[in-house]
Amino acid sequence: MTGWRIAALLALLGSLMFARPAFAVLPSEMLPDPAQEARARTISEELRCMVCQNQSIDDSDADLAHDLRVLVRERIKAGDSDSQVIDYIVARYGEFVLLKPTFSLKNALLWGTPGILLAAGAIFVVFTARSRRRSEPRLSADEQAALDRILAGTEEELGGGV
Repeated sequence: MTGWRIAALLALLGSLMFARPAFAVLPSEMLPDPAQEARARTISEELRCMVCQNQSIDDSDADLAHDLRVLVRERIKAGDSDSQVIDYIVARYGEFVLLKPTFSLKNALLWGTPGILLAAGAIFVVFTARSRRRSEPRLSADEQAALDRILAGTEEELGGGV
């Protein structure tokens, strides 16, 4: 490679290293007060775009995300605290709108189900192994004696032929 190609490649890699995701917030959505806008951005990073599902509403270009960003800013302008804004959005759209859902009694079963299933599976395996050990067929004294005679005869045949 020539020197200019290496320099171009290094410049490209350097620019990619410092690249950040572009925010979808439009200038028309922004609040004039920088403190309120910073609060809106912080809240928006915690809310899921219901269309994209793995992006915050701050990162999404979807129309619903735009509507939610506007709603967050309206609630902040109305004087709501951060928790009041989030509670308002959750009351309207459900807890799924939170990128980091909270732990509550409502969703305790959802959070605990993997552990419950793992414990139930372990208990099942233990009891199944125990019942199989107990249910092994036992030989009567006559059957055991017959088996011993057969095995002794086999040993004599094997020992004598060598």
